[in-house]
Amino acid sequence: MFLSSALGLGQGSLTDVGNGSWRGLIGSARNSAGVVVTPESALSLPILQNCVTLLAESMAQLPLEVYERKEKGQREPAINHPLYDVLRYQPNGFQTPYEYLEGRQIALGLRGNGFSWIDRREDGNVTALWPLDNDKTQVLKGGDMLPYYRVGAGEPVPMRMIHHVRWGSTNNYMGMSPIELHAESVGLAQAVRQYTNKSFANGVAISGVIERPREAPAIKEQGTIDRILDQWGAKFGGMDNAKKVAMLQEGMTFKPVSMNNVDAEIVAILKLAAADIARMYKIPLPMLNDLEKANYNTIEQLLIQFVVFGLLPWVKRHEQSMMRDFLLPQDRRNYFIEFNLSGLLRGDQKSRYEAYAIGRQWGWLSVNDIRRLENMPPVDGGNIYLQPLNMVDSTKGGADLTNPKVRAQLEAQQLEIERMLAQ
Repeated sequence: MFLSSALGLGQGSLTDVGNGSWRGLIGSARNSAGVVVTPESALSLPILQNCVTLLAESMAQLPLEVYERKEKGQREPAINHPLYDVLRYQPNGFQTPYEYLEGRQIALGLRGNGFSWIDRREDGNVTALWPLDNDKTQVLKGGDMLPYYRVGAGEPVPMRMIHHVRWGSTNNYMGMSPIELHAESVGLAQAVRQYTNKSFANGVAISGVIERPREAPAIKEQGTIDRILDQWGAKFGGMDNAKKVAMLQEGMTFKPVSMNNVDAEIVAILKLAAADIARMYKIPLPMLNDLEKANYNTIEQLLIQFVVFGLLPWVKRHEQSMMRDFLLPQDRRNYFIEFNLSGLLRGDQKSRYEAYAIGRQWGWLSVNDIRRLENMPPVDGGNIYLQPLNMVDSTKGGADLTNPKVRAQLEAQQLEIERMLAQ
């Protein structure tokens, strides 16, 4: 319905802003190691797959809400807004919200761009979001400086029909691909793994050689050499024959064969490549199951580091792109879209309870506030905020301690504080 009317909106001449060069480079170019690097081949690396899916799975599991702003800074879920069901329950006819967000973030992590087609009602509100293939979506710049999109061989459509989330960009229209940008590091990891696999498949590893003097007569009898080697292996090979003493005749000598420099450094090269890929996505190595330098005391701090520096920038990209593409201009002052990251920053149970006790003691948390943070239902009388006896407004002369009711109330509050601190 919109395609025919989309043209002629002042788009002027359309300019490709990078999709063509992206497909050519990432599909056929080789890096210095001589390896073709593509998003699919890069995803086969366990460390890179772990980085990309860790970000995608972490984001997909976060609660995503459409909120309505209320007076005095209050807010509540906008359950009656048309967008609420799309984001919370069913983005399209076949995907769950988890699958939709996971897929968009995987596309971003590999290609730096995530595209979705937006179905809209006649009033402009979103009814469905359909994921698009990056390789079939082209970004164009119109004469009005706005982006337009061509899906497959179709006509260009304006940005209101496409939900586009992009990573950092050098041209402001098309996000850079982390795989393309770091093709050298990814290609090195691929090259080392290919070298190792081919060595096992095609190479023969020997522990040593037996040498005979040059002046010794040649062994002409067919099968004699094989028989000598078989006898040697049967007598001195294997764990049960370790440390046995051998005697060589006719001037023979045994020379062990050591690894070459490349073989000796494979493990170190793989570790270096893994660290480089983890740096690409700003993920601490212990979060990727590399616990070599991790300990119990640092795990919680590493989780906070991952959330703040690794995950949060992606979350903000999604949030603000959703605000731009999903909410109508007249709705943006009254509604907003937000991921809830508090669950990832809660810390261990002891630390949480100590923080709750402090908040309860100083009066900025009620029992129901704490229960809400712990995903528990409210209780009757749980909305009371305490006030320590020694923390009163000096300009009002403090509480009237001669009043039995006031004194009883303050004493009850103080006992409640002491009880919570003792837990």
